[in-house]
Amino acid sequence: MATINTNMSAKVAANSLVRNDRTMGATMERLSTGLRINSAKDDAAGLAISSKMTSQIRGLDQAVRNANDAISMIQVAEGAMKEVTNMFQRMRELAVQAISDSNTANDRKALNNEYKQLSAEVQRIGENTQWNGTNILDGGRTSTTFQIGANASQTIAVDFGTLGANLTSSQTATAQSGSDAAFTDISFTGSFKDGDTIAVTTSVGNEITMVVDADAAAAFNSTVTHAGTTGGANDDGMSGSIGGTLAVGSETVASAAVVNGNLRITGTLTSGGGSLTFTNVSVGRGTQEAVNVTDITSSSNANTALGVLDTAVNAVNSTRAGLGASMSRLEFASDNLQNVAQNSSAARSRVLDADYAAETTELARTQIIQQAATAMLAQANQSQQAVLALLK
Repeated sequence: MATINTNMSAKVAANSLVRNDRTMGATMERLSTGLRINSAKDDAAGLAISSKMTSQIRGLDQAVRNANDAISMIQVAEGAMKEVTNMFQRMRELAVQAISDSNTANDRKALNNEYKQLSAEVQRIGENTQWNGTNILDGGRTSTTFQIGANASQTIAVDFGTLGANLTSSQTATAQSGSDAAFTDISFTGSFKDGDTIAVTTSVGNEITMVVDADAAAAFNSTVTHAGTTGGANDDGMSGSIGGTLAVGSETVASAAVVNGNLRITGTLTSGGGSLTFTNVSVGRGTQEAVNVTDITSSSNANTALGVLDTAVNAVNSTRAGLGASMSRLEFASDNLQNVAQNSSAARSRVLDADYAAETTELARTQIIQQAATAMLAQANQSQQAVLALLK
C-alpha cells in the first residue's frame, strides 16, 4: 500500500539505528574504560561480585602494608634488645671481675660506676625506644595487635616484653629541725606503672628498694598524696610497698610515702641534725628491674649480681626469640596475602575487565550495521517520492 503519512520502512530502519547505536555506545565505553561492567545495567550480579572482590583486594593490599610495618616495628625493638644483651654481657663481665679479692674497695667502686651507668642506659633504652613516636619496650606493648587480613579479627598478637623504664629524678632535702625529722622529696619526670621498683642509695651506702603498687603509681602520676602500705624492714633497706618502714643504717629509721606526687623519704638522724641524702635514684621495670637494685661494691654483692644478670640475659634472649619468630611469621603472612591478592585480582578481572578482542569485533560489526542502516533509511525516505508519480 502506497502511503505518505506512515513510512514503515523508514521507521524500521530508524529503530534499528537506535538499537545499534546503543550497542555501539556500550562497546565504545568498554573499550574506553577497559571495563566490561560500567554500570549496574551491564551486569547487576557481576557488579556486586566485583565490588566485593575489590573490597577484598584493597583490604589484602593494606594488610600487606600492615605486615611490613609490623616487621619494621619489631626490627626496631629487636635491634634495641641486641644492644641490651651486649650491655648485660659487659655487666656480667664486670661482676665476674669484682668477685675476685684481687680488687680493692676502690677498684670495686670504679667497676661499680661503669656497672651502674650501663644499668641506667638499659633503663633509658627501655623508656626511649620508639616506633612512630610510641614507646615499645616500656611495658605498654606486651599485647600488640596487628591487622593482618582484609576482614575483622584477622590479627596477629606480638609481645614486645618489658625491658625497663627511664624516669628522670631530682631531689630536695629538708634538714632536721629540733624534734622534726629530716626528709627528702624526690620528684620524677615520667609515668609510673604498677610493679615498678624505686631504688636509692643512702649516704652510708645502704640500698633502699620500694615497690610501687597501683595506688602509689596513680598518686605519682596525678601528683596527689598516698601513704602506701607497710613493708618489712631489713639491714639493707625496705622490701615492700611505698609507705613502709625503712632501715637506713646510721640514719636510723625512715619511711617513704607519695606526697604531692613526690617520693618523700623521712628519717631521724642519730646526730640530731643534718639532712638525708640519697644517690643512684632509679626506677626499675620488667627485665631490668632486678638488675636495677644490684651492685658490685663487694664480692658477695657481685656474686648476687651474677645470678641476676644470668636471669636477665635469658629473659632478653627469650623476648628476642619471640620477636624473631613473630617477624618470620609476619613475612610468611605477607607473602601469603600477596598471593591471595594476586589470585583475587585475576578472578575479578575475569568478571569485570573488558575482552578487547571481543569488543573490537563487536565495534566493527556495529559500525558496519550503522552504515548499512543509515543507507537503508535514506532509501526508505526516497521511496516516498514514488507516490508523486501517481498524482501527475
